[in-house]
Amino acid sequence: MEYTREIYWNVGHGAATLVPMYLLSFAAVAIAVYVFLKRIKIYKQGQALDRTDQLPLRVTAMVKNVLLQSKVLNVRGPGLAHALFFWGFFVLFLGTCLIVLQADFTDLFFGVKFLKGSFYLFFSLVLDIAGLIAIIMLVGLLVRRYIVRPAGLENKKDDIIMHGLLLAILISGFVIEGARMAVTEMGTPLATWSPVGLWVANALTCMGEPALRGLHSNLWWFHLLLVIIFIAIIPFTKLRHIFTTSANYLFADLGPKGLVPILDMEDEEAESFGAAQVKDMTWKDIFDADACTSCKRCQDRCPAWATDKPLSPMKMVQQIGDVAFISPASNLLETIEKDALWACTTCRACQEICPASVEHVNKIVDMRRNLVLMEGEFPGEEVMTAMENTEVNGNPFGLAFASRGDWAEGLPVVTLGQNHDVDVLYFVGCYASFDKRNQAIAKAFVQLCDAAGVKVGILGKEEKCCGEPMRKMGNEYLYQMQAGENIELIKSYDIKQIVTTCPHCFNTLNKDYRDLGLDVEVSHYTEYLAELLAQGKLQFTPQSFDCTYHDSCYLGRYNDIYQAPRTLLAAAGAQLTEMEKHRADAFCCSAGGGRILADENIGTRISEKRARMAVETGAPTLISNCPFCLTMFEDGIKGAELDEQLQPKDLAEILVERLVQ
Repeated sequence: MEYTREIYWNVGHGAATLVPMYLLSFAAVAIAVYVFLKRIKIYKQGQALDRTDQLPLRVTAMVKNVLLQSKVLNVRGPGLAHALFFWGFFVLFLGTCLIVLQADFTDLFFGVKFLKGSFYLFFSLVLDIAGLIAIIMLVGLLVRRYIVRPAGLENKKDDIIMHGLLLAILISGFVIEGARMAVTEMGTPLATWSPVGLWVANALTCMGEPALRGLHSNLWWFHLLLVIIFIAIIPFTKLRHIFTTSANYLFADLGPKGLVPILDMEDEEAESFGAAQVKDMTWKDIFDADACTSCKRCQDRCPAWATDKPLSPMKMVQQIGDVAFISPASNLLETIEKDALWACTTCRACQEICPASVEHVNKIVDMRRNLVLMEGEFPGEEVMTAMENTEVNGNPFGLAFASRGDWAEGLPVVTLGQNHDVDVLYFVGCYASFDKRNQAIAKAFVQLCDAAGVKVGILGKEEKCCGEPMRKMGNEYLYQMQAGENIELIKSYDIKQIVTTCPHCFNTLNKDYRDLGLDVEVSHYTEYLAELLAQGKLQFTPQSFDCTYHDSCYLGRYNDIYQAPRTLLAAAGAQLTEMEKHRADAFCCSAGGGRILADENIGTRISEKRARMAVETGAPTLISNCPFCLTMFEDGIKGAELDEQLQPKDLAEILVERLVQ
């Protein structure tokens, strides 16, 4: 006996079945395609953006993220449940395709059957298990959404329609299988290869064959109708993420991580700068709203949201979509609360965790650009003062140019204006140049380089703020002015390598400055020192001490530098206790996005919340490698009255204390 089964059993394989089935199917697909084409017109309201370069790489990433659910699985629990449901449903879809392929093509036209023998047994077992897993996972997700109800997870009509329809399709499929098996396979070895169907069949055997045939026939057509409805409503509901999220993997940004697109400030035909309406954004910004699954992962990881500020990255993306589809001529800045835009620290936690490849940060920067460049708005007077100081004196403190290099007096460092025969240019940054607390970082770095035999040069009074805080606050004009002068100066000295101690300077010089013509190797001091350590040019005397370490957003999430600081800490003798949120999941210090210039007046201070996380480790020392972070932590520790429990120190300060001269 060759194992197989009759496809279209009890409903017939003639025109009475196939014609309405295919007509309804084609109609459903046509409706879905038509509505998606209308939605594409909405996306095209945005500015042009090329996301089709490096197509093989894009396709590979899409296939990986769709089939392996890589991004979805970044969050265990609901991520695993969704992945298992997807895999189960996908296997059922493939099984249906094989059935249609044999029944309506290979067997119908060529008399070829492949669903038979051992392959059919395997086929039956796999589909049964896949269907069962899909049902269990879907019920689990329903329980989470409607009974557990995690904070911030919004339930809309779409959700109940989507879950209910999928559950009805899966359950009706098993009842159809059970009714068929109760008539045709009970007591045969074949039945054991469909364990879930067999369980349903056992529950239905009491009905008798006529009733079972009636149940099977009616439910078969009902099941088909559910599938037709499912296909037709995809673009009308959140089900569209099946296609839009998949496509968003294809359209992901493959450029340097966190790069902000440059504005042509000399474009005389530009009516405005930044984004005030959806037409000012790119088509991808609008498309992101359709790809968003409202899973709230971005919201859960947003430091602003976690400290009671009005910013929810998820809601911001949804609001852009609402404006684009409902009232595209509306002003975005009247829809999205301005305090929400100013609250962003550009920490990138939202983008890194997003399972749909939605790009949040640049949307916010673009809207800030419009507020600053077109409306002259800032989140506070203190920010406006810092901008004015930077424009006049090249630093946000308003201190004199001439004093920028005073910290280096007596140290083995030269000013390039006097001698540019150096190994590296140390781009010091404003905080390490002018802030007395942070000058210790600059001094320690120079001492470490000297011990390794590295000749260090600085720009001294010629250096200006890199412009990063101003740019992230929306002042593109001031950023480009500062950057242009720094770049011309660096080029004039024919520098081969730049090292920074500030992750914000590092990210800006290493990525953003390249759009303006800088072509020099740029390193952060942690990687540079780790390399010197590996080469044997630096040696430390390990002295055991307990500490915890804060991963700067602009070093970690923006540049994936996690190991170098830990390697240096280990060389110094650190007994490191990681905070719960560390590496890619690290919580922000609050200084990014230009927030270093602004007072934090809404909700809890982000730096205080991070300081409390550090205290929970029991370690007395909080290690950072960012002047911005160190500044914010000192304020946060003081504000939270944690002075006696926690001391912030920069990694360079620890290393120089253990340096073998």
